Amino acid sequence: MTHPARSLRIGGLTPMTTVDYPGKLAAVVFCQGCPWRCRYCHNGHLLPMNSGDQVPWSDVRAFLKGRVGLLDAVVFSGGEPTLQAPLPTAMQEIKAMGFKIGLHTAGPYPDRLHRLLPLIDWVGLDIKALPPDYPTITGVPNSGERAWQSLALLLDAGVALQVRTTVLPGWSHQKDIRPLMDRLAALGVGNPILQPCRGDSIPDPALRMAETPFPAAAPA
Repeated sequence: MTHPARSLRIGGLTPMTTVDYPGKLAAVVFCQGCPWRCRYCHNGHLLPMNSGDQVPWSDVRAFLKGRVGLLDAVVFSGGEPTLQAPLPTAMQEIKAMGFKIGLHTAGPYPDRLHRLLPLIDWVGLDIKALPPDYPTITGVPNSGERAWQSLALLLDAGVALQVRTTVLPGWSHQKDIRPLMDRLAALGVGNPILQPCRGDSIPDPALRMAETPFPAAAPA
């Protein structure tokens, strides 16, 4: 069943960015809704499927039509874009304009991600922890297994990939991330990115108390 792109729920649009798709000038479409409730999420307003003002898909299309030849790519971010059934149709419409397609995802739906592979040019995948530790972060059982299945899928497909891990070293749960980095290296993940929590917007007040310098990239 095909779901029309016009039913995609969009919580925001960044007209231009140089950091959300490596090496490309891109726009970012922020999709509403997420199945997880990560304790350090910095986009809390995007978690509910119905929240605040929505950007109509027709407005996004019109904007992007005016940027053909000026932007290289469109990134679908969130929230969790793969939560929404209209995402493939939306990607098809944008790809038909000549844009490359990027996806920011935490990998909660490996099967849906697999169906998107023909449309995607680059993926930024959030790997939060080793699989057993995921429920402490996401609040959802078996979330780690699904995320790591998505990682295996992307590695096997050979799609351009950047793996990112959000770090809050002052949190006892993340006092040592070396086992995670070792596991990623063993799978052939090159240069995973360690990105800091944005402390002023962390929903869990206990985590906002952590004050530790953050590394900019994974150790070699």
